[in-house]
Amino acid sequence: MRRLVREFRVDGTSLMQPLFVKEGLVDPVAIDGLPGVLQHGPDSLLEAVARAHEVGVGAVMIFGVPRDRDATGSGALHPDSVLASSIRSIRQRFDDRIVIAADLCLDEFTSHGHCGVLDRAGRVDNDATLEIYARMAVVLAEAGVHLLGTSGMMDGQVGAVRSALDSADRTDVGIMAYAVKYASAFYGPFRGAVESRLEGDRTTYQQDPANFREAMREVRLDVAEGADIIMVKPGTIYFDVLRKVSEMVDVPTATYIVSGETAMIEAAAASGSIDREAAIDEIITSARRAGATIICTYWATEFARRSSRDSRERR
Repeated sequence: MRRLVREFRVDGTSLMQPLFVKEGLVDPVAIDGLPGVLQHGPDSLLEAVARAHEVGVGAVMIFGVPRDRDATGSGALHPDSVLASSIRSIRQRFDDRIVIAADLCLDEFTSHGHCGVLDRAGRVDNDATLEIYARMAVVLAEAGVHLLGTSGMMDGQVGAVRSALDSADRTDVGIMAYAVKYASAFYGPFRGAVESRLEGDRTTYQQDPANFREAMREVRLDVAEGADIIMVKPGTIYFDVLRKVSEMVDVPTATYIVSGETAMIEAAAASGSIDREAAIDEIITSARRAGATIICTYWATEFARRSSRDSRERR
């Protein structure tokens, strides 16, 4: 009876699985602070995508971890970068059977770990960074990406990327705008996963967790610039923001249950304080209840597999 009258349901098609691929890696390597999450080499990456696809996960989000980095993140513009080549391999094997999303940001490629290039004073140069994002977007589009996540939080990034894609005749590539991305304390394990070399912090371009109206303004700007999907990040501790965004816009909304949020649940479960699977189910369902059309989570494949198994058992 509870299943019959359930108001909010989540299946694999609305989930996005983040995956990390490291240049030069052969065998997968565990990531400290994120139990069960791996850095992949080319072969194990394809195996991870296959596992996600087999259980019905709708999309994968690929993050590249390059061997070499420089001040301008120039490696992100190479057609054979670890990110572009991985996208190409996934597209060749899976074509359109699973959505391939990629992180359109420079933090994985810069020696200083910031999401853009720096000016002479050491501050992020917004407009110079937009030029690089535009070029990177075309590189990843040519590699076969379906969806670009503009996570760098530069002003005007959605418009710059949309213009570049349209000029390259890649109107088929969508933009998932990180319109609401807070300068959060919950990104720590992710920075380890991409081996970030961040100097300082990102408070000059990511949003203040205390601000709500600012987030709504950024959402309106990104929709006006051509965003196809609006992302709210982090997830669980900003579900109030997600609910407001989902009511305000007429495009799909997404949220990312980030690494620190994931690590908290895993740590609590490992200590025996909570039921791990019940907690995962509750958080993912809560994201849907808060208004997320797409839920990006490290538990995507696991959740979809378990949901599929439970459905079969009920038959």
